[in-house]
Amino acid sequence: MMATLSYIGNFTNSQMNVSNFKEYLAATMDVSDISTWDTNKLEPTSMSPPSSLRLFSEEYAKVHGYISVCVCAFGILANIANIVILTRKNMVSSTNVILTWLAVADLFTMLDYFPFAMHFYILKDPDLLFLHTRGYGWMVYLLFHANFSIVCHTVAIWLTIVLATFRFIYIWFPAKGGTYCTVQRAMHISSICVVTTVCLCIPNFVINNMTPYRINMDNSSSNQTDPDIVYTVQYRSGDVFDVIDKMNKMIQAIIFKIIPCCLLTILTVLLITAMHKAYKKRMALKNQGKRKESDKHGENNRTTGMLLAVVVLFLVTELPQGILTILALVMETFFMDVYMPLGDLLDIMALCNNAINFVLYCSMSRQFRETFIKVFCRCYPTSGPGWMKMKVVRATENGGSTVLEHSQTHV
Repeated sequence: MMATLSYIGNFTNSQMNVSNFKEYLAATMDVSDISTWDTNKLEPTSMSPPSSLRLFSEEYAKVHGYISVCVCAFGILANIANIVILTRKNMVSSTNVILTWLAVADLFTMLDYFPFAMHFYILKDPDLLFLHTRGYGWMVYLLFHANFSIVCHTVAIWLTIVLATFRFIYIWFPAKGGTYCTVQRAMHISSICVVTTVCLCIPNFVINNMTPYRINMDNSSSNQTDPDIVYTVQYRSGDVFDVIDKMNKMIQAIIFKIIPCCLLTILTVLLITAMHKAYKKRMALKNQGKRKESDKHGENNRTTGMLLAVVVLFLVTELPQGILTILALVMETFFMDVYMPLGDLLDIMALCNNAINFVLYCSMSRQFRETFIKVFCRCYPTSGPGWMKMKVVRATENGGSTVLEHSQTHV
């Protein structure tokens, strides 16, 4: 789970929180000692009836892996296409620089999540609990995934905030927008987002750890039980690690969730207001007969609409997690009772958001569509066979007579 996964080791992300692994087990199983388990006793022996949310979580988990793999496969191809198109010479702009970095973050998120979904969902050992594996290499990968996924996702969130800020400045202050929102500045701010996020995730890197344990496997041929080593995630605790853990929770709750959600909400309102202002200005220019200026404003408004759609999709994805994070901080049992069962659902929402931008660009940007066709569909004809491209006929006065001029080019 990406929501559950960025949470390996802390409870402020929507991914699998194992900040207190024994507490998690106590909530799901009657286990007094996790160092040695018998596979015949993996089913809970004493627990309250599962809630409807937990039942939903268990049922959805059966298909989550397959849905995630499909979304990731599409998202990987879509984001590669985004990067290729947005880096063409005719597409270079400050906005497209940020969109390129966003596509890179989304691409790495998909590449990282794909093997996780395959191994821990689709190919999961039926006799093991979630996020448990017999492979040491897969455990190392899981620790990497727990850290890398949150870095990529957080970078994408802050890049979206930067994108919305740039666009607002460009619309609200058109005279200074070109000066402030340069390509160079977009590259610098995007780099700062990446470096800052990595630094802020250092406590998360430190706190996560793995722990092996043994389970007894029945050997029917020899009538003996053979110990089997299984690995899972456990966070470090005690002394300085407790301080690091608290710091990690505060960083992820405030900087990675609450502040971005507030900023995205504010910027969405500002962009809508700016678009309305630009629309009124366009209508005024059109009424004054200044069609060229009106068309230019219309093109800018369409670009702003596309970027607003990107921001709104991020807000729709992140706002529920932000609200759930706040509730998990103030309510003692909320995380285990509500947040955890919704982890997979929050994950698939985030994955769909990572993959959908290509569809938005194709449907809302003519320049993107034309560049995509030029790069990937070179055999696609630019016009129908046998048709002519004709220029506009112009009439000029010449000594009282009218001369019609026109030119045409053949396909």
